[in-house]
Amino acid sequence: MSVHDAGTLRRTRPIGSAGLAAVSASSGSSSSAASRYGAGEVLESLHTAGIDAKTKVQPPVAPRGKFTKDQFTINLAAGTVTCPNQVTIAIRPITGHDRHAGKADFGRACTDCPLRTQCTESKTGRQITISRWETHLTAARTRQSDPAWRADYRATRPKVERKIAHLMRRRHGGRRARMRGLLRVAADFKLLAAATNLARLATLGLTGSSQLSPAPA
Repeated sequence: MSVHDAGTLRRTRPIGSAGLAAVSASSGSSSSAASRYGAGEVLESLHTAGIDAKTKVQPPVAPRGKFTKDQFTINLAAGTVTCPNQVTIAIRPITGHDRHAGKADFGRACTDCPLRTQCTESKTGRQITISRWETHLTAARTRQSDPAWRADYRATRPKVERKIAHLMRRRHGGRRARMRGLLRVAADFKLLAAATNLARLATLGLTGSSQLSPAPA
């Protein structure tokens, strides 16, 4: 997806709590954070602050393997969207919405389109919604497609995010409590944490007591 200057479709918003969390993980003039901090308003706030945001942005998705948004060419300077069948539609501005700045409604153009089955099942045709932070989101997705960027992100993103992911991927109480009562839930989660730590020690090859540092006298 190619995106040009946002022009009047951009809007400045104050940084929220997610943005503050992302900035708190920053070092110098760069910031690394997990994908939940990759919201458009956070990216804009970091950009305004002069911070290089190494923040992962979720890729656009579409149901059942249809064309995703990044397969459309969005030209914000011209105010148009071009579909994979090379049909160009003007962006209709949206006012009074917190996140949406405009929408391109292909409608009738989808009726006899040879690519319709690959694009939409809607009777009214395909619609492309334009975010108020479209430029920042697209720039971030373009950056994160670079192998060097991905390698740097894996190496520098906050380690706590990775450890939380380790806990959440287990079915043993990581995402949802398995029992009732604060004491029981706390004990169960400590058991999960201990198991995760033991698995990590095994991964590091620390399988024997002789390999561990002796306790201080």
